[in-house]
Amino acid sequence: MADIVVTAAKVSPVYPTKAEIYPFIAGVTITAGQVVYLATDGKVGVGEADQAAKDQPLGIALQGVGAWQAVDVLIRGHVYGFTLANQNYGIPLYLSDTAGAMTDTAGESTKNQIMARVFPLSDSSLTKVVFIDIPFATEYA
Repeated sequence: MADIVVTAAKVSPVYPTKAEIYPFIAGVTITAGQVVYLATDGKVGVGEADQAAKDQPLGIALQGVGAWQAVDVLIRGHVYGFTLANQNYGIPLYLSDTAGAMTDTAGESTKNQIMARVFPLSDSSLTKVVFIDIPFATEYA
């Protein structure tokens, strides 16, 4: 398993006008770039594949906040801030057993639902970014 490294200070949407970003209230302290889930109390928390109450990812937090603060969550779209040098273009990313992280290895805690992929930008370097696209209607298995 390889968790994807995130640099919180670099987390930002690539195409903000094309992204789906929604505000939520944080139930806990959240760092930019962490995967979040929607808790039963309506607030978001830090996702984690090996915790039954936290294993349904909602999106990626776009800024760091404390509990009871508003946080923007990227539900669908391209995002900067992740170190992807060792990942190939197009590979799927999954919720990790590590709190708030994504991994490139399927099957952690039997959570095999793809939540993102590694995508190239159209610049001369084909910069790698994460494309988040979490299917809400799907029950994670």
